[in-house]
Amino acid sequence: MKNKEICSEATLFGIRVTPRKMMLVANLIRGKTVNDALGVLRFVKRKRVADYFTGLIKSAVANADQKKRVDVEALIVSRLEIGKGMTLKRFRARSMGRSTRINKKTSHIFLSLSERN
Repeated sequence: MKNKEICSEATLFGIRVTPRKMMLVANLIRGKTVNDALGVLRFVKRKRVADYFTGLIKSAVANADQKKRVDVEALIVSRLEIGKGMTLKRFRARSMGRSTRINKKTSHIFLSLSERN
């Protein structure tokens, strides 16, 4: 794989969705052009997760547009990583006076756009 020059980056931290669910959508748009990725995200069934990715891609495109050296139509999603965030630990009452721990996982998204060759 060639080392592409990164034009712009955007990150999103502490999303209250598990990384496993985020990966399902991330695999759909990794390596696509920006217009194709936004088109795919418009029809994804996991709408809440798709909204996070849509906003992040638009933010990265706006970052690239600020530089004025980049053709926005030629940008591709070159790097898209999902990281594990902190886990919120909650407790729920159970039978016979006991309790059970519930882990509410969060995730981080790292997105990089580069120009298509």
